[in-house]
Amino acid sequence: MTELPRKEVTAQRHGQTEERIARLVRLAARAFNRSLQIRLNTEGVTFGQWIFLRILWTNDGLSQRELSEKAQLTEPTAHTALLRMEELGFITRQNVGGNKRRQHAFLTEKGWALRDRLEPLAVETNALAVEGLSEEEVRALRRALGLMIRNLEQDEKNGAELGLKVPSTRSLNSL
Repeated sequence: MTELPRKEVTAQRHGQTEERIARLVRLAARAFNRSLQIRLNTEGVTFGQWIFLRILWTNDGLSQRELSEKAQLTEPTAHTALLRMEELGFITRQNVGGNKRRQHAFLTEKGWALRDRLEPLAVETNALAVEGLSEEEVRALRRALGLMIRNLEQDEKNGAELGLKVPSTRSLNSL
């Protein structure tokens, strides 16, 4: 079995005195999502729909594949969300350039109007999350998280070069 090279670990392996950063980031992301979802729910929008709305507000007319890639979600997940968003009148789906199989999502007036109501909810959630941190601490947090993301993305690329990839949930269920 191919493995990624191991980094020398300087942290205590057992009896760790501080929470692992991965766990803290996961818990923070979960808390962010839940806090925002509570607010989005007041407008009848799910967190999944929010993800696609944000992308379309800056890139209207993307295909389902492009949307799923930008959202870092699977195409079936994107398909389900887009169908529901179309039912709600947030988007229309249209074939572009004569390709009958590839549909693109376009915001409706209703979808565009949501922006003015939903973006302040995200701003509120972010402000709540960093309450008590100085501006410099927020800048340092952004830098640190950005670096962590780049490091882990590079690790995934290194793994891909060795033929390793993130397994699908379906393949993990068969273990």
